[in-house]
Amino acid sequence: MPNSSPKAEPTPPWPKHRKTEPGACSGLRVGPAQGAHAQANPCFPMPDLPRTKPAALRRDALLDAAERLFRERGFAATSVDAIVAAAGVAKGTFYLYFKSKTASLVALQDRFVFQFRDAIEQAVGAHVDWSDRLDAWITAALNGYLDQTAVHDVVFHEVRPCARRIKSNHLVIQSLALLIEGGAATGAWRTEDARLTAVMLFSALHGAADAAIAGLTPLDRSACLAAVLRFCRRVLGLA
Repeated sequence: MPNSSPKAEPTPPWPKHRKTEPGACSGLRVGPAQGAHAQANPCFPMPDLPRTKPAALRRDALLDAAERLFRERGFAATSVDAIVAAAGVAKGTFYLYFKSKTASLVALQDRFVFQFRDAIEQAVGAHVDWSDRLDAWITAALNGYLDQTAVHDVVFHEVRPCARRIKSNHLVIQSLALLIEGGAATGAWRTEDARLTAVMLFSALHGAADAAIAGLTPLDRSACLAAVLRFCRRVLGLA
């Protein structure tokens, strides 16, 4: 009697392909030629590539490292190799931003002046009355100098820039000159030469702070500030 049961289909020598739903992963490996496709395909996420710091952050890291080492070892005893090691960058990166170690010190001087000026003007901006603005300028400048004496001495005293150039093109003095000029224009005080007055007042403030730090006068911040404020007010005819 013939066998009526259906014959089994022969098993193919290769595995059957499974149907893949649209958007599903097929499990195939991606070769180099398919890299662009793999980047756009969520089934084949690209590995995270190492990212370098933005240029501004690398420069700041170098300046921070240089400032710290100059304070700890002194300018002469600090090498470029030590700076790049502390900053965690290659030596070639240093020379992308600075021609020499001295150039990095000049950059530190510029950074100090910009930050110092900005902090003063932020304090002044909180006041409307010209007399209060003057007091705020003097107070912020003196406190800022006393708070950052160590940094100031490192960046300005070991390799001193030309004192005459500083007086002629100094952002902090320019800020004070503009304040004096603005107050004079409104009749808050009188001055014949706002720029010259700013140079003299800044020099007086700087000298009073240095005298206190050096021990020539008692290091009493409140007393020092009060004396400088009285002097500046007297010069402008406010006392």
